[in-house]
This record gives sequence, structure tokens and C-alpha cells, in this order.
Amino acid sequence: MLAQIRGWQQRHWRERTKAERVELQSVVTWYATTWFFSLCWLALPLVAGVERRPAPLIVGGLLLLAGALQCVEANRLTRAVLDHYLGRRELPPGTLRPAALLLGLALALTLVLAALHGAEPVAVRLAIGASLLPFGLLYGLVAPVPVFLRRFGVLAVVLVCAFGWTEPEAAAIVMVGVLTVFGALFSLLACRCGAWTLSVLWEAERAREVEARLAVAEERLRFGRDLHDVIGRNLAVIALKSELAVQLARRGRPEAVDQMTEVQRIAQESQREVRDVVRGYREADLGVELAGAQGVLSAAGITCAVRGEAGGLDAEAQSALGWVVREATTNVLRHGDAALCDIALTRDAGRVVLTVQNDGAGGAAGGGGSGLAGLRERLSAVGGTLTAGPAGGDLFRVVAEVPLSVREVTA
Repeated sequence: MLAQIRGWQQRHWRERTKAERVELQSVVTWYATTWFFSLCWLALPLVAGVERRPAPLIVGGLLLLAGALQCVEANRLTRAVLDHYLGRRELPPGTLRPAALLLGLALALTLVLAALHGAEPVAVRLAIGASLLPFGLLYGLVAPVPVFLRRFGVLAVVLVCAFGWTEPEAAAIVMVGVLTVFGALFSLLACRCGAWTLSVLWEAERAREVEARLAVAEERLRFGRDLHDVIGRNLAVIALKSELAVQLARRGRPEAVDQMTEVQRIAQESQREVRDVVRGYREADLGVELAGAQGVLSAAGITCAVRGEAGGLDAEAQSALGWVVREATTNVLRHGDAALCDIALTRDAGRVVLTVQNDGAGGAAGGGGSGLAGLRERLSAVGGTLTAGPAGGDLFRVVAEVPLSVREVTA
């Protein structure tokens, strides 16, 4: 059984984002709340307090059935009303009508049971609160708060009058009003507080995704500007000289050959400059990547410590390790659920070792992902290795090793 639970957790829990986990936990809590109150406030008091006469037993049985149907209907509609509150989809008209009819049926059966004096007064009053809760959890996410309070206030007055007729004592009437108000307010607070927390969490998640897309767009713009600055002027010169060479060739002037030779030289120079720009774009500076990783993770609310210096490494080693830092940081942000991240750069026995460890061993554990496969290719090109995987508990560790050159070792 425990193995099945762990397997479900691996497949369904750790694959979810933080917002998805909180939403699932909230929905399950709402599911359980309706059944819990139905059991504690309706089933147990009614079974213990119902009169052992045919009519009360029949009405009590029907009331238990109505309460169970209320819970089933509330569980069925919880996702739909939550999606409506979060703005994911519109709720079709009449969706809550079956739930409202079940509420009316449960309250009517409770009133009949009270009129028959077929159960203890405490059981009847608790049944009122238990009947209100399943519908209130749904209606609180659909109706505006003033509308909710106004309509439940009218319902409270009606219930006080109806049950006051069956038991015209001041204390009993007050208790009916108190339980009605409690059931309405509790259901409103339970659904609204959880749903509001979810809306804020999803808004932060969307802002994080937008920030990531903006960062990518900004990098693309920077790359585009660099390309424009490098080849824009050269292309303009090539166009002018080509036009001049055409005009000279039409006139039979030998200078046309010189102009085309110059065009060829400028084109070759442009190719070299473009390659330099692309090479600079694809190569990562380890020092810059370490500082950037610490800044990005800290901005995301993840405590990040960076130890070690990147100085003294050759360009190829710095580029390969810089890409490891970049990919590991991306995995922590996008896939894991980390609160702490530790990045260490050490040198030992002619090798430099980069270790990136975080406590969010969920989606970050994608050892077979294309990102880590690309890193292994980059490291193998400079004689390095990469290992990635769980390190016990919730820890996930990425270790990259690159050999030091003779100059670096002696330095």
C-alpha cells in the first residue's frame, strides 16, 4: 500500500507545479469538509437522537440520503465553480439548480422531523447547519459576497420563523438562527479564502512565466541589435559597390573588377564578424553565469549561495561550465520546488568541479532531458563529465567535472 502511495506521489504529485499542488490540496480539503460536517453534524446526531417510530425513522432516513446526495453534488461541482471563480471558464446557467433543490429538500425534511418531534432538538438544529454547508461552499464562489449575505440572511429569517413554529421557545429560536448564520458564514469563508489564495498564487505563476518570456524576448532583441550593428553597414556598402560595379561594367571600365574584389572582401569580412557574434552568443562566461544565477534565484524567492571563483579557467572550460550553471538554474526555476540552492566551484587533483544542489527534487530530476543531454555533449568536447540525480531526501544534485590544462594547474 505504501509503495502504491509513493508511486502515485511520484507520478501525480511531484510532476505538478507549486500552484497546482496548492490547488489540488484545496480541492481535496473542500471535498472532505462537506463529508466531515455531514457525518458529524447530521449522521451521528440523527442516528443517536431519532425517535424509534416509523414516521421519524422514514424521514430521518430520507434526510440522511438527501445529505449524502448534497455531498456528492457538491464534490461534483467543486472544480466547475472554482474554474469559474478563477476566470478559466463560464459556469452554464442552472448549474447550481440541483444543489439548490437538494438544499430545499434537506431543510424541508428537517422541518418535518422537527414538526413530528421525531428527534432530539440538538440533532435537528445541527442538521440545519449540515444542510447549508455543501450548497454554501458552491454558492460562495459563484455569487458576489453582498448577494450571498443578503440571500442567506433572508433564508435565516425564513428558517427561524419555520422552526420557531415547531418549537416556540426563545432559546430554540436563537439556536436555529445562530446555526444558520454559522453555516452560511463558515461556508463563505472556507471557499472564498482558499479560492482567493489560489487566484493570487496563479497570478504570481503567470507573472513568473511572463517574466521568463520577456527575458527571452529581450535576449533575442539584443542578438538582433548585435547582428544589425555588425552587418548592417557592410551590407549597405556591398549594395553600393555592387551597383557601382554594374555601372562600370556596362561602360566597359576595368575598375569594375576592383569594385567586385572589394565587394568580395567586405562579404568575407561580414561572414567572419557574424561568426564572431554567434560564437559570443553561444559561449557562456562562467563568472557572469554564476552571478546571474544567484540574482535570478534570489528574485524567485530561493536562497542561493555561490562559493568559489571562476578566474584562471580557459575559455572552453568556462563556456561549458557556464552552460551547466544556466541549465541547472533553469531546471530549478521551471521544474523544481526549491527553497535553497547551493552552487560550489572547487578545484581538486587537476580537475575543476561544479556542484549545483537544491532541495526541490521534483521535476528538476529530469536526468534524461534534452537539456542535460546537450550539457553532456558540451562537456565531453572538453574532456568533462556530468552526473545528475537525487542526492537523498528532497535534494537534487548536478555535478560537472572538467580537467584543468597544464597552465591552469601550475597557476
